[in-house]
Amino acid sequence: MSIEPHEERVLARAMEAGLGEIAEKISAGERLSFEDGVELYRTPHIYVVGELANLMRERLHGDLAYFNVNQHINYTNYCNKFCDFCSFDRLPGEEGAFLLTPQQIAQKITDHLSDPVTEVHMVAGVWPKIPYGYYLDILRAVKGARPEIHIKGFTMVELHQIAKSAKRPLAEVLPELIEAGLGSCPGGGAEVFADRVHKEGYPLKISGQDWLDLARTVHEAGLRSNCTMLHGHIETVEERVDHLDRLRLLQDDTGGFQTYIPLSFHPENNEWSHLPGPTALDELREIAVGRLLLDNIPHIKAYWIMLSIPIAQLALSWGADDVDGTVVEEHIYHDAGAKTPQEVKRDELVQWIRDAGRIPVERDTLYNVVWSADEEQARVGQAAPIGIGAGS
Repeated sequence: MSIEPHEERVLARAMEAGLGEIAEKISAGERLSFEDGVELYRTPHIYVVGELANLMRERLHGDLAYFNVNQHINYTNYCNKFCDFCSFDRLPGEEGAFLLTPQQIAQKITDHLSDPVTEVHMVAGVWPKIPYGYYLDILRAVKGARPEIHIKGFTMVELHQIAKSAKRPLAEVLPELIEAGLGSCPGGGAEVFADRVHKEGYPLKISGQDWLDLARTVHEAGLRSNCTMLHGHIETVEERVDHLDRLRLLQDDTGGFQTYIPLSFHPENNEWSHLPGPTALDELREIAVGRLLLDNIPHIKAYWIMLSIPIAQLALSWGADDVDGTVVEEHIYHDAGAKTPQEVKRDELVQWIRDAGRIPVERDTLYNVVWSADEEQARVGQAAPIGIGAGS
């Protein structure tokens, strides 16, 4: 197999940086080992790691960069998990606590009917006193307000509580949620799978193995999901690699993960506020290592709400091929001090991607193409009179 000159230059730089064996595996399409993952985190040659991730990203997606027109709804911030890293949770009666009614959720959807929204991303805290019927009602409320919309809702942590509220196994509950409108699941709540971190930072939340078992059940029910890792707090490099490896092994079995999203720890307004949180380079390395280790998960997302727009643009050359969407309203990261906007317009996302040197592609939740700048440019070129076209 011939190697492109650009790839040859990257492989040569990797060799000089002492990453030659890893680079050869990447070039040959071979799976990286646990030890390779640790080396990618520890090497000081972070820009070479980024170049290697970009090779894999372009092999999979070329210059395409995906986004969608979506709307976030956090239906409650009631939560009894008391995670040390969380700035979002409240108890009923506390200042700022809320639990939206199905009617209020429907109104939020109705308020944006003039926008070309294709997905609602619906996640929240966990509160045992919320009855099972509420979850069915809010799904039906969304679908009633906008029947064609795709609902990406409920993390594995939420689904665990929903099944407990229903007093039945999740495998029996999922068909009812699907019938009410659930289309796929987000990837949150995984945090870091390591038992040590779980016990120290979020002992009341489901374990890492529980999260994986629930994700398997979700995939077996025919639903796709995303997956995540919360990084930049008390976890070790080895614990990060273990987390990624366990995601990779589950994906080998189910094929149900669509996208991996590294989530940056934000230290404001929580029990871990004494920790510094990740730097921009840490965030870029996390994107890159995720792309290189998760060889069987098709997409890596640079979540602009969390990263900032400039870092998300950079991430499109560090392994990421997706920037999420228009969002509209987000509370979880903004309660933790995020300074990014609450909403961007579709045209702004398109321009950001173009400014990053990539080709914008609007997708739906399941990565079906809604619109592509590439296809539009081709149509313009075909329709143009002689002498006027894309290359003129």
